[in-house]
Amino acid sequence: MRPKTFLLFLGLIWLNIILASGQVITLDEMQVKAKTNYPAIARYNIIEKTRYFSIDNANRGYLPQGSISSQAAWQSDVTKIDLDLPIEFPSIEIPVPDQDQYRLVAELNQTIWDGGNITAQKKSLTANSELEIKKLDTEIYALRERVNNLYFGILLMKGNLQQHEILEKELQRNYDNVQAYVQNGVANVSDLSTVKVEQLKAGQQKISLESTLDAYIRMLSVMTGEPLDKDMTFVKPNPETDLISPIINRPELKMFNAQEEAIESQKLLLKAKNMPKLGAFAQGGYGKPGLNMFDNEFSPYFLGGIRLIWNFGNLYTLNNDKKIIDLQKKAVNTQREVFMQNLFMQIPQQQIEIEKYKKTMQDDDEIIRHQTFIRKAAEVKVENGTLTVSDLMREINAEEAARQSKTLHEIQYLMSVYSLKHSTNQN
Repeated sequence: MRPKTFLLFLGLIWLNIILASGQVITLDEMQVKAKTNYPAIARYNIIEKTRYFSIDNANRGYLPQGSISSQAAWQSDVTKIDLDLPIEFPSIEIPVPDQDQYRLVAELNQTIWDGGNITAQKKSLTANSELEIKKLDTEIYALRERVNNLYFGILLMKGNLQQHEILEKELQRNYDNVQAYVQNGVANVSDLSTVKVEQLKAGQQKISLESTLDAYIRMLSVMTGEPLDKDMTFVKPNPETDLISPIINRPELKMFNAQEEAIESQKLLLKAKNMPKLGAFAQGGYGKPGLNMFDNEFSPYFLGGIRLIWNFGNLYTLNNDKKIIDLQKKAVNTQREVFMQNLFMQIPQQQIEIEKYKKTMQDDDEIIRHQTFIRKAAEVKVENGTLTVSDLMREINAEEAARQSKTLHEIQYLMSVYSLKHSTNQN
């Protein structure tokens, strides 16, 4: 066979193995798909658009603001000159305004200086928008732990099922052996029933393991939006514990910072609220009377100028408002300290667990080796008639328990490593 043909042949064999084993699934892949599939991910775009439109609206505060008003009124008295007064107006007739008055007014206002109110609004909108994003980051980050738990649950169930297959083969082999012993008069029928009971129990345990595996896979499938099944290959991740940095980079810390920024932005709004406002205005109207109050005919009129407004009533509460803002920042800082204290208590515990499972796994293979040796010795004793089949079943179960313990310890080790990574936000 030529080298190229041989390599092609090996490639086809490798491809068939991959196809036969099903699709390969990794934890990192599930993390990415769970985040993409999370419904709240759409809120990023919503927050961004809301910020854009809100700031755009704030900028429009610099545009001229117009209004139109109309009024029809009747008044009980009007301005007039009392002819009984000792004032002489020779040859002058002073008209008296009508008691009914009408007015249609259009007014245009242009902000010249708003005391920094619009600038403060934009900073506050930006800070609050950033806070919403950081809160969403924190919410989505919590998905990682849920995906981890489901993924490692799947690995544990699949590992237990693999060990269970070994147990079933072992029980079937011993059932065949005991059946031969019965035929040879070395064992009796009750010994055969003892093995059969263990086989039935193993079958029940397998059903329980498969049901749990199916539940975990379905939950992970819903979370990621991907069709998953038990025939797929779920790869054990490489923990690389040496690369875990002690630096804590949790999104909650950025959220606390964003909360402080949002609260701090209220001070700018508070300052702007207590500043005077300067603007220009132009007013055009049509009414009876116009600007000439003695003219009883409808006439147009116009006036314009500059207006300064200063509402200093808010100064009475300014100091208390500042103190309230400072207290809100202290409350956020307290939340940060509580969060960090909990992490500082949790991280050493996780590090201890990692070391514990490392040391535990060192003895698992040795325990399995000894249990296998004990089980084989028990089989020989049963064959020689010096040990009961019930005692043999106990040794077989002990060997199976040792194998499952090894699988459990491996998954517990991985879970403790990834719990530490989650606590420090290490990829």
